[in-house]
This record gives sequence, C-alpha cells and structure tokens, in this order.
Amino acid sequence: MSKPTVAIVGRPNVGKSTIFNRIVGERLAIVEDMPGVTRDRLYGPGEWLNYTFNVIDTGGIELGDEPLRVQMRAQAQIAMDEADVILFIVDGKDGLTHADEEVAQILYRSDKPVVLGVNKIDNFKQRENLYEFYSLGLGDPIGISGSHGIGIGDLLDSVVSHFEQEEKDEYDETTIKFSLIGRPNVGKSSLVNAILGEERVIVSDIAGTTRDAIDTPFTRDNQEYVIIDTAGIRKRGKVYEKTEKYSVLRAQKAIEGSDVVLVVINGEEGIIEQDKKIAGYAHEAGRAIVIVVNKWDAVEKDTKTMDQFKRKIREQFQYLSYAPIVFLSAKTKQKLVNLLPTIQMVAENHAMRIQTSLLNDVINDATAITPPPSDKGKRLKIYYATQVSVKPPAFVLFVNDPELMHFSYQRYLENKIRDTFGFIGTPIRVMVRRKNEQ
Repeated sequence: MSKPTVAIVGRPNVGKSTIFNRIVGERLAIVEDMPGVTRDRLYGPGEWLNYTFNVIDTGGIELGDEPLRVQMRAQAQIAMDEADVILFIVDGKDGLTHADEEVAQILYRSDKPVVLGVNKIDNFKQRENLYEFYSLGLGDPIGISGSHGIGIGDLLDSVVSHFEQEEKDEYDETTIKFSLIGRPNVGKSSLVNAILGEERVIVSDIAGTTRDAIDTPFTRDNQEYVIIDTAGIRKRGKVYEKTEKYSVLRAQKAIEGSDVVLVVINGEEGIIEQDKKIAGYAHEAGRAIVIVVNKWDAVEKDTKTMDQFKRKIREQFQYLSYAPIVFLSAKTKQKLVNLLPTIQMVAENHAMRIQTSLLNDVINDATAITPPPSDKGKRLKIYYATQVSVKPPAFVLFVNDPELMHFSYQRYLENKIRDTFGFIGTPIRVMVRRKNEQ
C-alpha cells in the first residue's frame, strides 16, 4: 500500500516552500555529495502522529514562459490528480486575493479533501486576519507561521484526519517489486512488454505515449514479481506535456513502492543530464538499482563499444558505482534473459542481513590495516558495529566521539563492508553514534 500524498498549493510567495520544509524537516538531506545527485525539493517524506506520507511542493512545478495564471491552474490540477489531501496555503498578511479565489474555484471541482492554512499569522493579534478566508467555503482556516513553526501541529492534525486507515501491502514480502524509470522514449513500455511477453502497454516512437499505470504481477522460475509501471503522463491537456517535473513526480511515486529500480537509458542517444537526475531519486530513496541500456541492437558496435559505454556510465553516475549494468534490446529481446536474474540478485542484496560478529571482524581488520584518525591528540575509537535495518542495509558504528569520524574514513569503512559482503546493486548506509547514545 503506497503512502498517502499531500500536495501544497497556493499562489506565489505565500510561503509554500517554507511550509514544505517545515513538514519534511531534515529528512530530505542529501545522501551523497557527488555530481548528479538531485537537489530538487519538489517531493519529500513527512511524518505526524504515527502517519507517514509524501509531500508535494507544487511551487516547484514550472511551465517555462507560461503566464502565472496558467502555471497556478496547472499546479492545482496536478495536486488534484496526485494528492490524497490538498493543503491550500494563503497569505494572512496580504489578505484574501482574487488569485486565492481562482485557486479555490479549481479545488472545488476536486473530490479531494482540502485543508486551508493561513500563513504569516505570527502573533495572536493577527488571528483576526483569519475570518475573511471563511468566504472561500473550504472549512475552518488554520492560522500558521511557516517561518516560526506556529500552528504547524494543528495543520498536520487536520491533514492526517483525512487519511484512510493504512492497509497492508497486498503482496507477500518475498515478492520482488520493481519499476522502470527514465526519460520519455527510452523504451520503458517496450521493455515491460518484452519482460511479460505480451503487448500490454501502448508502444510508440513518440515520447510520452504511456497513459496509465497498472501494477502487473507475474511469476518466473518460481519467483514472484510485480512491475510497478511508471505511467508517465496521463493525457489531460498540453499542460502536462510542458513540465518535465510532472513525469519526475510520477517516477518518484513508482520508486517509493519498489524494491528494485531499473534506470533505463537509450543506447542510441547515450546519457543526458535528465538521466542522472532521475537516477538520483532512486539512489536517495535507498532502492536497489540496475542500470539498463536499452536499444542496444540499434547501436553500431565494435569490440570496444560496450566497454566504452560502461566507462561513460561510471563517469556520469559516480554515485551508482554499486549498480550492475545490463545491455539489452527490448525490441529483439537480445540479452533480455540476463535481466530478471540480475533483478533477483540485487533484491536479495538489498535485503541482506549480516551477522554482528562477522561485521565486527571486518571493522576490526579494517582499523588494524588503517588506524582511525585523530584530532588534537584525541584518536577515534570504534567500539563495535551493528546492522540496524535492511532495504537498504544500514549499519551503525558506536564510537567514543562522532566528531572524530572524518567522512573519508567513514567512506573507507563503507567500502570495506561492501568489498567483503558484496552488496551489488544496493546502496548501503553507515551511520556513527556515540557509544552511550541510545
């Protein structure tokens, strides 16, 4: 069962991004400081009263040179399409505007619950500014201050009250759920059809022809799988064709429900910047990753072509050094036989759990070969390590002083863990804690 989604809408400069940052907090920290990892804060995780949910900041959805009114309507429409609850932010200092009324008119046509937040209510005297917003007909306005954090709890209380009781995942935990992400026209639909052996989705040379998303379960060699198909754009008008970030949003939702993500690249066109951005979402989400180079049949090749392409991928996707690369053709099914075994392997590594004793043997050997760093006469001591979670595998090192752990030494220990246990296809997380911390 995917998590509920909350979309934040409103006219410009009402504080949507400030509210977004308040809700997601530091949970959206960048995992790797390497080129190609996205800094886009369009979409993030929120948590309140035992609920976890996704938050969309529609203010980041821009439509190039389109007039502001068209942009606002587009953002509201995207929110209505994608969200379970819509958080409508207005400005308590500016008061009710015609633009607010226009957004409200769009939201009336939605069958989604709307929570009205009046931002910039920074003190008790300003609460009387709430009353005029009752005329929007969207229920009780909630006074908040995004910059000071006032009223955010009340706002989230109202938001989560609209969530339905969370249902259990309908698939067994041994089922491998995977999605295909990539820019339009890399051949995702053709690859889905090739894997399933049937013409299930629309295939066209025109970018963006996939119109809907349906999770497709199937079994191969006694292993159950589910393809979480990134539908891309549902054709409701030109507005969707004009925003790359809309399709990125759809990809993020598919990533969330996946164990394994296939980053599909067009072998004919090579790697472009958008490929790196899309792959960055899967990496930050901690999903197992396979890089798939599709349309390999159409590439003019010699004995060095594949190795050269691999080198380019490793250069452009430095943060995905752990991800295996599969070259194939969905059209001719060339090398397709290699794909599912690779997916199964990385899924198993993604869920791998290491015995504490073995893990500590590796850490002890690593520190014996290269002693921990010291600072101002004080040396880092690593007392022990333990694995705290899977999907992705995460480890905690208990030390005397976390400040003494230089990032390069932490990376060294991470590499030793990876070299010993493999973890092909999955990111791993290594965290540092003071020994007396609980």
